[in-house]
Amino acid sequence: MSTTKIIKINKRRTAGLKLKTAAAAVVFFCIVFGYSNAGELSGSNGLSPLEYNRDELVKMAVIGYIAEARLNHPPYRVGADGSLRVLPATGSITYNFRTGDSAVNIAGDHVEPAVTLFNPGSTGSRTSPESRGFNILSCIGNEVRVLDGGAEGAVGYVIGKHGGSEHVMVDFKDPEVMKEMSPGDRMQVYALGTGMELLNAEDVKVMNTSPQLLEALTEAGMGVTPEGKLRIGVAVTVPAKIMGSGLGSNHVYSGDYDIQLFDEEVNEKYGLDSLRFGDIVAITDADHSYGRIYKTGAVSIGVITHSGSIIAGHGPGVTTLFTSTSGNIEFFTDPDANLKHLLFE
Repeated sequence: MSTTKIIKINKRRTAGLKLKTAAAAVVFFCIVFGYSNAGELSGSNGLSPLEYNRDELVKMAVIGYIAEARLNHPPYRVGADGSLRVLPATGSITYNFRTGDSAVNIAGDHVEPAVTLFNPGSTGSRTSPESRGFNILSCIGNEVRVLDGGAEGAVGYVIGKHGGSEHVMVDFKDPEVMKEMSPGDRMQVYALGTGMELLNAEDVKVMNTSPQLLEALTEAGMGVTPEGKLRIGVAVTVPAKIMGSGLGSNHVYSGDYDIQLFDEEVNEKYGLDSLRFGDIVAITDADHSYGRIYKTGAVSIGVITHSGSIIAGHGPGVTTLFTSTSGNIEFFTDPDANLKHLLFE
């Protein structure tokens, strides 16, 4: 064999060795740094932090009172299958179903986790300007301080809003403090987030979201892709076709709308029986820009705020956090995408 051929063979072997070494390095890097495959990130690597009008946001104090438990007369709830049941429902202090607990496997109907607040306002009505102000200005992740009663001074966070009842739900890292509370106790929400606008994620609106929650979501892997898409982890994906009560509202800065769980095939396909209070969820083909509508390709992100229901058209409630009419939100599955991990750990 000539010297020239030997040199060419050695060059090919060297090149092949380099390619194998580079490929091995890529695989190792993907495993160590959390890539789901060589071309897709599964965390926040390569993402830019979400930018918003931080310095323009207004921080205000709003007051809520622990609500009494509520039931109608007669107390029966008519199920979608025609059954009648008497179940715990909205209001009060719920000690054993809190952030991170099942919102589905519960002997209740529209149960609100942890502590329920409302403001009767100057007119004693849940539709008063003061009540509306309390509900709209309170944002998920806002700090809450107990002003009186046995738990005076305890600090928690807003975890949800419930439409119709016009309630705001809060939870505390130490569940023992809830044993010192009573209906009627006052709490002050340090309301911050309403008026937030995103600056580097085109065609993505934000609502009901505090800077505290944004920071926690960012630490959990949320960010903006080089293409300008908001990328966020979600616990569960929900198709818009099963969304129910809450449709028709002309805004989503308060309240929620419900996931109907009456189709077992859909529940199994999307893993909806696993829904927990505080889960971050993606609703596909749903646009919440100016109310709640079905729109192919749109994406909305929300948080589970009340339990399931036996009533037709109802189910676990979702309070909106982000929405994009053009679908400029991409999401990845993260079982830890829950307010329990984001706010309390």
